[in-house]
Amino acid sequence: MVKEEKIKAAEELKEMIENYGTIGMIEMNKMPTKQLQEIRKSLEKTAIVKMIKKSTLLKSIEKVKNEDLKKILNFIPTQPAILLANIESFKLYLTISKLAPHTYVKEGDILEEDVIVTAGPTDLSPGPVISELSRIGIKTRIEGGKISISEDCKVAKKGDKVNQMLASVLRKLNIKPKKIRLNIVAIYENGKIYTKDLLEMVNIYPEKIKEGFNNALNLSINLAYPTKENIKYLLIKAINTAKVLKKLEV
Repeated sequence: MVKEEKIKAAEELKEMIENYGTIGMIEMNKMPTKQLQEIRKSLEKTAIVKMIKKSTLLKSIEKVKNEDLKKILNFIPTQPAILLANIESFKLYLTISKLAPHTYVKEGDILEEDVIVTAGPTDLSPGPVISELSRIGIKTRIEGGKISISEDCKVAKKGDKVNQMLASVLRKLNIKPKKIRLNIVAIYENGKIYTKDLLEMVNIYPEKIKEGFNNALNLSINLAYPTKENIKYLLIKAINTAKVLKKLEV
């Protein structure tokens, strides 16, 4: 890219940045192209994900009039993409975090969830692969000249490190347990920078609230303290207790 083209690209990006209220930085290192395209397509009506050279991005942000926005310069990653939107930061992060196309696992990956191979037919022909399936605990039989899985089998647990054999077998079975997400480093909005750890609270708090509610509900039931939320359970508990006492009287 010649000097004039670089200047033009930086100016065009600067104008784009100034037209949006929510600006994010994304680390694109090791981001698969296919899954990136899927995510970008899903975000068409919500946000723009634009790949850009780091040098061009730096020049563009340095030229904007908004001094607060320039704080995002501290969060530009090694292989950046810029995120442009006009919706609230946490809502944007929540939307993006739910977009997680699947792909095959590789040796060394850490599993996010259990991997279960379900019973049923496969497209695999009999051969050495039967032994490979057996080595990771999968029971098989031959049906119609193809390998069929005899019963559901949990071949790996959440947190397990993937070995070469498991990665190979899952690929042959066309099972894609790995979720690909955009790695958002930080988002700027209304003069503030929200880093990834803070943005992630939007995914953590709902579970914490649910856990707290269940704990409070159980405590109120054990104390027999009536509330709108627990009255149904207290009545059931009282009826069952009355039935037990009646039997003891006989």
